[in-house]
Amino acid sequence: MSWNDIFYPGNPERREKLIRKNQELLNLMENNFRATNQLAETLKKHLGWSFSPITLDEKATLKENCDVIIECIHEIQAEVEKIDMQLKEKLEPTLYEKLGHKNLSVPDYQKVKKALHGVCACGGVASGFVVGWLIYNGTILANIASTLVKVAASGAALVALGVVFLGIDMIIGAIVGSIERDKLEKALKEYDEALKEFKPASLKYQDSITEVRIRIEMSEQYS
Repeated sequence: MSWNDIFYPGNPERREKLIRKNQELLNLMENNFRATNQLAETLKKHLGWSFSPITLDEKATLKENCDVIIECIHEIQAEVEKIDMQLKEKLEPTLYEKLGHKNLSVPDYQKVKKALHGVCACGGVASGFVVGWLIYNGTILANIASTLVKVAASGAALVALGVVFLGIDMIIGAIVGSIERDKLEKALKEYDEALKEFKPASLKYQDSITEVRIRIEMSEQYS
């Protein structure tokens, strides 16, 4: 045990909390990268949109990794905005409303199918479902993007995600520069603030993408 631990007996526990919180951030980021790539694959398959796969870099900082996802989500949002505007022009207001709420009758679907074919040369059941999901869940994309911006500006943003694998001493050195109690507590507070919004927004984002993929698979089975 070091002299610092003797004089500050709560420090070992604080170090362990830092490690756990850093691991939690890493796990959330990994899952957000995977979910974003899955969404991009779904959009390519059913709407013909093409986005470059993104990869988490454990040697990069949390901010740098956030920026990568934010850029990809903004690219997706730009395409959604284009198709949304075109469908608003081609569909009657009531039909457009039904599309967003995924409440289409067979005649309604035929109209949407025709409009989709004119907008993006696709018109299958799955394509219509994806477009409806994008319109209805646009706030989820906006929410995860804005939350990532906040995390990228947080006190924990300059920490390299991969430091969790370097061992306790390296983690403490990388995160706070010393093991003094006030700095450990400051770092813990910064991680808590980063996770407060980031965790629920990430889980909602990931669950939503999983749900749409499952629903698409089901629609393809019965189409």
